[in-house]
Amino acid sequence: MRKSQVLLVGTAVALLVVLLAFGRTIPRPDKNAMPTAAAPMMGGGQDVKSISFSDLLASAKAKVPAEKLLLINSLENKVVRGDVKHQQIAAFKALYSAWDSLNQMPVAAHYLGEAAKLENSEKSLTFAANLFLEHLQHAQESGVMKWEANEAIQLLDQAITLSPDNDSLKIQQALVYMNTGEPMVGVQKLRAIVAEHPDNIEAQLTLGNLAIQSGQYDKAIERMETLLQKHPEEAKVYFVLAEAYRSKGDVKKAVALFQQCKSLLKDPELKAEIDGYIKSIQ
Repeated sequence: MRKSQVLLVGTAVALLVVLLAFGRTIPRPDKNAMPTAAAPMMGGGQDVKSISFSDLLASAKAKVPAEKLLLINSLENKVVRGDVKHQQIAAFKALYSAWDSLNQMPVAAHYLGEAAKLENSEKSLTFAANLFLEHLQHAQESGVMKWEANEAIQLLDQAITLSPDNDSLKIQQALVYMNTGEPMVGVQKLRAIVAEHPDNIEAQLTLGNLAIQSGQYDKAIERMETLLQKHPEEAKVYFVLAEAYRSKGDVKKAVALFQQCKSLLKDPELKAEIDGYIKSIQ
């Protein structure tokens, strides 16, 4: 998983897998509670209507000083007149910089995304997608959130077309679907990954954690124990397995597994957080 996924997942659904792998903020729930891992960021899910970019742009322009608006209109004309790809890319990037300087990140991300589509490189496409995902966690309006999610998904689609064997991109896209109102689409994509690559740890961990959230503790346990047979030194697997047992009510077994997880880690701060987490569930 890439850092952008951590930003999205850490704030939107708090997947324990991600928190363990990348963060230092392991959740400290009460004895019965567990962070929500499958709740969408947007109320209403698929019923949420995406805002149109024209409406978003009009709203943003209404807040722009006159002198800045002249520059933006001039750059927009350059995009229309540009008949050479590199000229259009340059104009789109200039628009990105202009809107970025005005702290209008959704509009800025749109123009960087347009430039990335023309450049057609995995690096530029994923970078642009990550901009949408980073702003998505701060957005207040569900229509804007839906639009940003759709934009990120489209950019990741193009990146995946360029790199069809890159499972990390596919997982990232699956998480966007799950976190923004279409959880089953995301789950299906994850299942497709593990069907083709059963040893993909990231996908297996995510499916295991989702099983916990849906109350399918035995399925999560079975998935993690199977994974441990091939990856006995993978701390993240022990963590999710422990959480499955904790959620099932077997705290003693969970604590033992959390201790095993801790023994595989080198980071003293992360070890201390796991100690704190263990105390919180006992």
